Amino acid sequence: MYIESFKQHFSAIDDHRQSAKVTYPLFDILFGSLCAVIAGSNAWFKKQKMFIDGIPADDTIARIVSMIDPDSFNACFLAWMKSVHQLTNGEVIAIDGKALRGSYNRDDRSSTIHMISAYASANKPVQGQLKAEQKSNEITAIPTLLKMLDLRGALVTIDAMGCQTAIATTIIDKGGDYLLAVKNNQGNLAKAINKAFSPHRSAGLSDDHVNIEKSHGRIENRACYVLSSAALDGDFTHWGALKSIVMVESFRAVKGKAASLEYRYYISSKVLSAEQALSATREHWGIESMHWIMDVSMNEDACQIYKNNGAENLAYLRHISLNMLQKEPIKLSIVGKRKRCLMNPEFLEKVLIAGLCAPTK
Repeated sequence: MYIESFKQHFSAIDDHRQSAKVTYPLFDILFGSLCAVIAGSNAWFKKQKMFIDGIPADDTIARIVSMIDPDSFNACFLAWMKSVHQLTNGEVIAIDGKALRGSYNRDDRSSTIHMISAYASANKPVQGQLKAEQKSNEITAIPTLLKMLDLRGALVTIDAMGCQTAIATTIIDKGGDYLLAVKNNQGNLAKAINKAFSPHRSAGLSDDHVNIEKSHGRIENRACYVLSSAALDGDFTHWGALKSIVMVESFRAVKGKAASLEYRYYISSKVLSAEQALSATREHWGIESMHWIMDVSMNEDACQIYKNNGAENLAYLRHISLNMLQKEPIKLSIVGKRKRCLMNPEFLEKVLIAGLCAPTK
């Protein structure tokens, strides 16, 4: 059943190879690559009557995957995610970019691919992704990605690079709300927010929501303040549906180091309490944890495949695999789950069934 589900969601991908020269069906390559990314296991395929002519060489798999149209692959991924994951009202969707460090053309190191990802903080799946040729292109790629997603009821968080009126408008048009970090790339807005919160900085910590963390010789206090956008001195009506401005005050003390005090500022189209705003800013950093997992657990930066569409399509496969592994509730790290999939084909099957068939409520 789960294999048929995979076929249903990804059958729209065309195979452009000459049929007379095809030894390995495209479905076998795609599904086999998915299993390999999850577990690196080969023996299990015989049970599924796949690769009846033997397991193809790594170069063969890489060549076939690189020939797949990435737009078609991404469209299938998005359709699959909509069928297996349902957003909860108010769920934080974090948007951020990550470089695939091994993806550059060997004649041009500046050609490194940047993948923009949308990450749902509550259940931790990657909702969607899109390639940007360079980091500077993320600003134009983000609206394109947002238009592909169902944002109804979601709170979209983006760092300061994404603090753009076009991005804010796109989020509102898609039925979501935004929480955007503000820095000096929006000079007048940053100055107005800084001025509005000046009395709060002078007063020190207040009764607004405070979060305190202590661990391993580190103490970090965070206080959050939220004001109505009416507190801004100036005309900022060009920011679609702007309702709230946010300041997060972060005091950090680490044993053996000088203490630091930092202020971070945000704008939002949603009326937020201090508790909600602080929680959302903290949840945004979950996407950084996802990026860390991609590098440490799935060796993404170490991958040297770069020709044609190989790097982009493998990034999609890793995200599909990560979503499936995250969905399996057993209390193991991603590395632990992958090892168990490798050692136990029944556990691999369990991960595939959960990931491909069962919707998240």
